[in-house]
Amino acid sequence: SSLTWDQIKILDQVLAEVIPIHGRGNFPTLDVKLKDIIHVVKEQLIEKQIDVRDIRLNGSTASHILVKQNGTSYKDLDIIFGVELPSELEFQVVKEAVLNCLLDFLPKCVNKEKITAQTMRDAYVQKMVKVSTDHDRWSLISLSNNSGKNVELKFVNSLRRQFEFSVDSFQIILDSILNVYRATDCKLTEDSHPTVIAESMYGDFNEAMDHLKYKLISTRSPEEIRGGGLLKYSNLLVRDFKPADEAEIKSLERYMCSRFFIDFPDVAEQQRKIESYLRNHFIGEEKSKYDYLMTLRGVVNESTVCLMGHERRQTLNMITILALKVLGEQNIIPNAANVTCYYQPAPYISDRNFSNYYIAHGQPPIIYQPYPFHIQMQ
Repeated sequence: SSLTWDQIKILDQVLAEVIPIHGRGNFPTLDVKLKDIIHVVKEQLIEKQIDVRDIRLNGSTASHILVKQNGTSYKDLDIIFGVELPSELEFQVVKEAVLNCLLDFLPKCVNKEKITAQTMRDAYVQKMVKVSTDHDRWSLISLSNNSGKNVELKFVNSLRRQFEFSVDSFQIILDSILNVYRATDCKLTEDSHPTVIAESMYGDFNEAMDHLKYKLISTRSPEEIRGGGLLKYSNLLVRDFKPADEAEIKSLERYMCSRFFIDFPDVAEQQRKIESYLRNHFIGEEKSKYDYLMTLRGVVNESTVCLMGHERRQTLNMITILALKVLGEQNIIPNAANVTCYYQPAPYISDRNFSNYYIAHGQPPIIYQPYPFHIQMQ
């Protein structure tokens, strides 16, 4: 589908926005426009004999451009370079090309001669990922931004699964608009602008657009997604997205939970993953963290069929403790002295008429659904 002029204007704003790449320690902040870093990375790759098939804007930023009016927001700026990565050598060339490009954005007063690629990596890269299997060959370099708007450069030879849900399945092919930026005599106007194509990796573009417009949740085969899409699904729910098919989603929830616990079998791993998701997706939205955690807890409680009872309880307890911690950080629970925990009685005690939590000292009540609660004292 071709972008309208209004959508192209929003795309132009996103590509021309100055994004700060924050350095660690004494390293200066790099002020980068997306269109500039895309250009210098592409030039470096071509110089190193790595063919670039196309360049795409992916995920939530593409969704924001296509349907701005429904309040969709975006955090990461996710750029996909379609490249050939036949061997380990090409992976290494791509990494060095990106790190060398960052040198171009350092202030002119900085002496660049003694700054190595490893130094730039340590100073400006938040994470690096490399995947090399029979079906998936890609790498990711994520550049640090303290407000969560990371510039994510992904170099894809092949990637079996390119989306989690239909609403984040969109990709906008940038080559035509990038060519306009490079041509000095061309300007974007309503009467003279390139054709910019958007695609949906979900398959049916119009169906995916309807899901985006009306805030509907749909996916297929979530067991193919690392983590099952469980954390993203809970995030969509807390942002008032509704399942496109209520009957189907319950079955899909079970697959999401099963894949999440396959990928993160240990409670400590699960906690690290959830805390990382909160850090990356709720910057400036601290008050939504509690709702998110309790939504996630509800899905895990209702749809987990792959865990033993005690494993399930451990996970539920961990999520609840994270939620309490979030409340404490927001001073909704001023201190732990105001929280009394009542423990689930043994199965042979028939009387279950009790309250799990009680907030003392006149604090507003916080209601939790009864469930087993266990804290191991150190």
